[in-house]
Amino acid sequence: MQGQELGGNKMHQAEGVLAVGITEAARRLGLSARTVATLVKTGDLESRKIGRRRLIPTSVLEEFIRRDHRFSHISPGEVLQGSDSTG
Repeated sequence: MQGQELGGNKMHQAEGVLAVGITEAARRLGLSARTVATLVKTGDLESRKIGRRRLIPTSVLEEFIRRDHRFSHISPGEVLQGSDSTG
């Protein structure tokens, strides 16, 4: 099937991912997974547990970037698209 790669990355990008796991959220924010897990635990990042997975809506990541001055150098669009802002 065209548009599907290992892990379905192309397919997910085309469909517009609505939520990501801790590891992907960490990658998009440029933080460690442990830091993101702590932010979830303290309520700084809203998440939802579905089965064994903890998912964070991409809209929550975007809002976190907007309100947290430490991330003002990252545009919310980069987080939604999953762009690597580190270069």
